[in-house]
Amino acid sequence: MELLTTSEAADYLRLGERKLYELVAEGRIPCSKVTGKWLFPRHELDRWVVAGLMRPEGMSPSEPPSIVGGSQDDLLEWSLRQSGSGLATLSEGTEGGVARLLRGEAAVAAIHFHGEAADANVAAAAAMPQLYDVVLVGFVRREQGLLLPHGNPKSLHSLDDVLASGARIAGRQRGAGADMLLNLLLAKAGAAHGDLNLLEPPCLTGPDLAAAVRTGRADCGIASRAAARAAGLEFMPLLWENFDLLLRQRTYFQPSFQALLKFLPLRPFADRAAELTGYDTSPAGQIRFFK
Repeated sequence: MELLTTSEAADYLRLGERKLYELVAEGRIPCSKVTGKWLFPRHELDRWVVAGLMRPEGMSPSEPPSIVGGSQDDLLEWSLRQSGSGLATLSEGTEGGVARLLRGEAAVAAIHFHGEAADANVAAAAAMPQLYDVVLVGFVRREQGLLLPHGNPKSLHSLDDVLASGARIAGRQRGAGADMLLNLLLAKAGAAHGDLNLLEPPCLTGPDLAAAVRTGRADCGIASRAAARAAGLEFMPLLWENFDLLLRQRTYFQPSFQALLKFLPLRPFADRAAELTGYDTSPAGQIRFFK
């Protein structure tokens, strides 16, 4: 990361140093104070300039609504409220959220892709040519696994057990991150969707899936540990996944998203994550990819 001094940043932005100091004092420009000196990350200055870019009418889409689309997550929904961000949620799965982001119908997409790539979220963001100004911001790592009724009456400990027993499994809609994970696990087991005793119709969110297991309509399903705990279900861990926020650079600097970012390092966020269980908050607020 290239860091510029005050004079270098002023030259780079073609501003006077006095004006630059005014922007710093007003908290309007990205910077950091290290051993008494102000430093300015060059790539953050580039984003700051792009965020304020003006275009002639008709060439620039209107600002998207203040909505976080994509995957549902209890900690995310709680954080949006507690931070005072003003952002609402529209949960319809990872791919559904990305589609809304591309159409300008959501400001942010909450995603958890699964595939062969070592970091599926970064790989997916890098492969989206329409998002030429994308930023991928870390939110948490989440633990995903099998949700099971109390006592695990069918002795299900893995997807192989689900396949062998014919247990009824609650699934998610196509394009949801949990469905991608199920497909990945099926491929590794040499099986396919048709080999499962799937509950129909698919569940639209993790809490919906948990309710299906809790009420006995399904014997199991894949969702987060937090969803299992909230529904009073047993949980058989499968893996940890990246749960990230995908957005355009101009949205990153909007007050609504900045309010969320400022909340993530605070103690209440970590305490709530620990209370819900199954979260690693170390990636919270980190820029994991941009272009």
